[in-house]
Amino acid sequence: MDILLIGGLWLHGSVWGGVASALEGHGHRPVPLTLPGQGDGSRSATLDDQLETVLAAVDAAPGKVMVVGHSAACSLAWLAADRRPDKVAEAVLIGGCPTQDGRPYADFFEVTDGVMPFPGWEPFEGADAADLDKEARSAFTASAIPVPEGVARGVVRLTDERRWDVPVLVVCPEFTPAQAREWIGAGDVPELARAKKVEFADIDSGHWPMLTEPAELARILAVAADAA
Repeated sequence: MDILLIGGLWLHGSVWGGVASALEGHGHRPVPLTLPGQGDGSRSATLDDQLETVLAAVDAAPGKVMVVGHSAACSLAWLAADRRPDKVAEAVLIGGCPTQDGRPYADFFEVTDGVMPFPGWEPFEGADAADLDKEARSAFTASAIPVPEGVARGVVRLTDERRWDVPVLVVCPEFTPAQAREWIGAGDVPELARAKKVEFADIDSGHWPMLTEPAELARILAVAADAA
């Protein structure tokens, strides 16, 4: 199965290298995506531009695809399910949840000169970055790509109720499946509360398991793809 891999804020498609190699060993075809504004040099890219890139990859696949979104890009994966409910076999959400219709995509940090730069490690102290040593943090910071304002502050538009028919796998890195179930049950994640099939997978990592646990993340994705 084709498995589209979409990184969150500040990430280039190459961040999936270890996961992609392992997925090939499991017999699947990984498709890491470099999003407009996050690796192509564009500072004027918008959320719609990024979604078009994702949908083009979905449409190019010969059959149904698994769409994997990390962190903020969980919303891009869910938007793909919304726009192509008959083509997405499963939406996998790593370390995040879908943004509601009408809300900004990722208006989390300060925007300067039209971009949202990586804010440093202070906001991620604790479970998010506990498994990243000093060298890994330095490498991440050096490669982090400022996200265009048109992406970060783009408004999520969900239009097709058939998205709730698409199976969902929530991969839980810095939080537990029990916590995720609690948030959904409490109404904090309205999109997943209405999804008809939501499963959970735990992974012992911080917020960026593609960097610290690529083999285990690939195994989880491969098992889900085999079942799908």
